[in-house]
Amino acid sequence: MSKENYDTKLVVLEALPQEAVKSPTIPVDVFMQEAENLFVWAEEDKETLVAKGLDWQTYAEDLPTRTGACRYAQAVWMKERYSQEEAAKAWREESPKAYEFRNDLLADLRFAFRKRLDLLARVRAIADGEGDADMIQDLMDISVLGKANAPELEKAKYDLGNFDIAAQQSDALAELLAKANGATLDNSKAKEIRDRAYTHLKEAIDELRETGKYAFRKDPERYKGYISRYKRR
Repeated sequence: MSKENYDTKLVVLEALPQEAVKSPTIPVDVFMQEAENLFVWAEEDKETLVAKGLDWQTYAEDLPTRTGACRYAQAVWMKERYSQEEAAKAWREESPKAYEFRNDLLADLRFAFRKRLDLLARVRAIADGEGDADMIQDLMDISVLGKANAPELEKAKYDLGNFDIAAQQSDALAELLAKANGATLDNSKAKEIRDRAYTHLKEAIDELRETGKYAFRKDPERYKGYISRYKRR
């Protein structure tokens, strides 16, 4: 049902002005549970709330749909976030080995091409540079250079299979690094939509609570249902 709510609300969420979008200030799971509790509580007070000017259809009847959309958006964001965190962990484990492999390959080529100044110059050009992206590109460049000069390396009985491994690692590491970099970003599409869904839900909750607190300001038993229990703690 949450997916259907999400699909129903997606156009509305995407149309929200950027300046109006807010990030959650309390745990989203708590916020959504409070929304569900509020809906049940407010249903008993429908007549009074409407009499005080509440647009029941917009803010009360629509509350479960807004909640469902937020729940699904949160799930998508959490899935992406944990996928990114797992990629970041894998990168931390794999990148030192990749750097060592790259350095070993460069050493192999320097030795194999020690009598070829033209090829040594290309090896030096590959080795020039630093950083993760450079290392990934180095592996691919090494693979291309090595395969293009296979006869030279076969004379030294070098295992040409290393260049296939280098190319495969370059592709795999590029994908892994792209995912890992996402773990440090807060501007992903999934998070943006989650924040929009939260903002849309908060609009309805705020309207219901403010109307309820005004309508029942002299009735403590009904008033308490319009207060956030989380913030009250």
